[in-house]
Amino acid sequence: MATNIDQTDSYRTSMLAKAETLTEALPYLQRYAGKTFVVKYGGHAMGDPEAARDFAEDIVLLKAVGVNPVVVHGGGPQIGAMLKKLGVESRFVDGLRVTDAATAEVAEMVLSGKINKELVSWISAAGGKALGISGKDAGLVTATKVERTTKDPESNIERAVDLGFVGEPTEIDPMIIHTASAAGFIPVIAPIGVGKDGHTYNINADTMAGAIAAKLGASRLFLLTDVPGVLDKDKRLLTDLTPDDIAGLTEDGTISGGMIPKLETCVHAVEAGCEAAVVLDGRVPHAMLLEIFTARGAGTLIHR
Repeated sequence: MATNIDQTDSYRTSMLAKAETLTEALPYLQRYAGKTFVVKYGGHAMGDPEAARDFAEDIVLLKAVGVNPVVVHGGGPQIGAMLKKLGVESRFVDGLRVTDAATAEVAEMVLSGKINKELVSWISAAGGKALGISGKDAGLVTATKVERTTKDPESNIERAVDLGFVGEPTEIDPMIIHTASAAGFIPVIAPIGVGKDGHTYNINADTMAGAIAAKLGASRLFLLTDVPGVLDKDKRLLTDLTPDDIAGLTEDGTISGGMIPKLETCVHAVEAGCEAAVVLDGRVPHAMLLEIFTARGAGTLIHR
């Protein structure tokens, strides 16, 4: 008898915890109903079927509660693997892959083909309706060639570097996103754009997501990464930052390496119309839901 009572009490405690979670989420559900979230999906989660399944379920849940999610995905490691398989050597400058015509073809094939359709399939399996597109569809993203310089360590002279068909978004026409979202679809976007010169350009996924979030006036831009967020010098998570904070932390070396361009993307997005951006650990199950629907959050929020 005591065992049955213990089991009943345990069940009630579990149900109460779930009810309290829903109650905590209610004001956030009301706040974000009808809003747009742009989510950059990449890193560890892309190579882990369980993490991919969790991500797809989270995106479908957001759509079900009235949020309009827009997914922009990366694929650098997958492009690198395919290039290696084909015997094409990769070269990088400041973290950007030098992209000749052959590499651009492979990048489009991997991003717009394999990865995009896999993600569409995951979302469909979770009960959602996903529409896989790239920046080339319906004139979504017009790109221009990225211009970069590098400093010669011996002469200290800055020299121009030709990255080939690496682009950055300069014009966004969100018509296809609005149309798809209004029809109940979840847009899943590959970071490929076309220039006014007719060339196809490979675009950094963070940059693409930031530009789309700004154009849409999104409530949130989420960058899913392989780190918990922005850490201070004692490795503690910084949960709330402004552009001025980021400038100071970059200057004193707290923010360094690959986090710098990610935060530059966040700052550009929030200064151009996105309400706030969040850097999150995509390895944590349902991290995005924890960030959105709980008071504590789960990553680093960047806002004006």
